[in-house]
Amino acid sequence: MTDLLWDDVKCFFDLDLMGPLPDVRVPDASVEEWQSVLDLVAEKGWNCQYSEGETVLPVPRAEAVLSRPADAECPDLRVWPTADVLAIFSFHAADEIDFDVDLRELQGQDRLDVLCGFLREIGRRLGKPVLMDPEGDYGHPVLGFDVEADRVVLFADAQVM
Repeated sequence: MTDLLWDDVKCFFDLDLMGPLPDVRVPDASVEEWQSVLDLVAEKGWNCQYSEGETVLPVPRAEAVLSRPADAECPDLRVWPTADVLAIFSFHAADEIDFDVDLRELQGQDRLDVLCGFLREIGRRLGKPVLMDPEGDYGHPVLGFDVEADRVVLFADAQVM
């Protein structure tokens, strides 16, 4: 199922316009919802790698990751929904699930469909929007999973870009 057409949204995948690593987020999250995302990764069988600094470790429970000391290094979870598309989750705060995607990996309709499917899976699991902001432009989503529409939609006008 195609949520968005590449020709309609390719401007939002321009590295100069969006930055190479746009920010994807689920606002107003909880530790339980972080755990739900970790469970989803395991259930879907997506390849993943959890690390703290240079040390690769088994994926812990969300509560353990999010209760680490304030001065501890921020761990990350790399998730590959397909072999050639990577999402990097950063455990900055319990109240927002955030991850980066690399626009260099998301060129063309096939890759766009992978991204939309990934956002849709997370959004459906949590029953919440999953929003993609340009890198460094927090709070101005251009696209994301819309709960009521049950699909990924554009939030910004391509003509404005």
